[in-house]
Amino acid sequence: MNETPSAGGRLAGTLLGRLVFALPLFSFLLCLGGAPLFDVDEGAFSEATREMFERGDFLFTYLNGAPRFDKPIFIYWLQALGYLVFGASEWAFRLPSALAAVVWSYATWHFARERFGRDAALVALAVASTALGPFAIGRAATADALLNCLLALTLFDVWRHLESGARAPLLRAFLWMGLGALTKGPVALIVPAAVSLLYCASRGEWLRWARMVFNPLGWLLLVAIVAPWYLHAYARHGQDFIDGFILRHNVQRFSGSLEGHGGSAFYYVLAVPLLLLPWSGLFFMALGRLREAFKDPLQRFLWLWFAFVLVFFSLSGTKLPHYVLYGCTPLFVLAGLQAQWVRRAWPHLLAPMLLFVLFPLLPNIFDALARSTLGDGFYRAQLGRALEVADARYIALTVGGLVVWGLVVLFPRVPPLVKLTLTAALQAGLLAAVVVPYAGELAQGPIKAAGLKARELGESVVFWRFTTAPSFSVYRQAVTQKGDPQPGQLALTRADRLPTDASVDTVFRQGGVVLVRIKP
Repeated sequence: MNETPSAGGRLAGTLLGRLVFALPLFSFLLCLGGAPLFDVDEGAFSEATREMFERGDFLFTYLNGAPRFDKPIFIYWLQALGYLVFGASEWAFRLPSALAAVVWSYATWHFARERFGRDAALVALAVASTALGPFAIGRAATADALLNCLLALTLFDVWRHLESGARAPLLRAFLWMGLGALTKGPVALIVPAAVSLLYCASRGEWLRWARMVFNPLGWLLLVAIVAPWYLHAYARHGQDFIDGFILRHNVQRFSGSLEGHGGSAFYYVLAVPLLLLPWSGLFFMALGRLREAFKDPLQRFLWLWFAFVLVFFSLSGTKLPHYVLYGCTPLFVLAGLQAQWVRRAWPHLLAPMLLFVLFPLLPNIFDALARSTLGDGFYRAQLGRALEVADARYIALTVGGLVVWGLVVLFPRVPPLVKLTLTAALQAGLLAAVVVPYAGELAQGPIKAAGLKARELGESVVFWRFTTAPSFSVYRQAVTQKGDPQPGQLALTRADRLPTDASVDTVFRQGGVVLVRIKP
């Protein structure tokens, strides 16, 4: 390569560099409770945590009275701490994910700084804290941010052990894997084991891998962390736990399409650039230097980490965008290495430009969809409030954000990397403070309002002709089960499934959500 690094690739020592260091706190904590809980996942995790207090049982989770086998216990314990301190609020349920994302970002910065210098580390930190994928899961009341944090800590320490042979990083890696297995199951062990195997195999170091992976003290530590809860879960639920957690939510997720979440083999090839917005250009630059990067041991390790996750989940029958994030942490570091070569801003800003243009147009797009015949009648009814919910503040802030972004990128004396960093910070700020709260009110506001109304009435309620909305139980502060309502009983249903006769009285209606009372 005859290219030399550009001055536009430097952040360390500047005012912007110091501001970048605060980006994780800004991105993950700003307006964290600004949107209602999104169903199904946020509602399910939050309601399962709430029911731990209702039942007085903190060793296993239930959702609307039924055992929940989806995930192990660790994330629920952390959410329970938030619930204990802040009560049943969106902020409390999302706080563990936000803090995990903050740790994930700073761990990435620390790892990159030790090996590639301050400038590359600051860019890696900016990518980790503002890219679309980490931003989304870092603000969601689910297990994904915590698992990503633990996977990053594991593989960073795996590399530290490979690099130095030191024992402490290896034992820490087993500690992180144990907590990961308590967070989401076997994937916390599969990814580190496979990545380290691929790296050692690429160097012919098979025995080294075996000594590392089968370290007796490491396994003793891991088993001490994991075994008590898994044994308790099996003793309590027996074959139901094996069928529900091991077979359905692990084996079946890989072997088949669970809950309709399928996709082609190229699903994640398309998802990765979207999840990295607005930093996707740095990812493509890194791809262009892949052959050269493979000569460096650490960069080889990072690329193998990403490649394994990409291939493994591309072969999985169940596909969700956030699965590939397990392999995106190395891309944050690799993106930091590319920043020094950035000379022109516009190739990196075309995709984020579409987002900034899209934000002010969302209300009109949603309104057009609500008036169409596309999709499900329930969701069209939810979108029918698009123009009503989009107040003057939403329009002013999204249009203002577009104008500010335009001034930043068109100002000729601003270096390309600075333009890209400011774009990322503005994107995160608009999403956190304006766009996500708007989308949340549109999609989940009616369910939250119905739950609060039901809580005010203090009567029993059933889900009737409604698949599920676990956040309703969170806001209602009571278990809600499916079934046919009895005369005089309240029921939550969909506007498009209301009976055509006069057998119900409407107690509450908003969007596609209706709370009715069955007439005697």
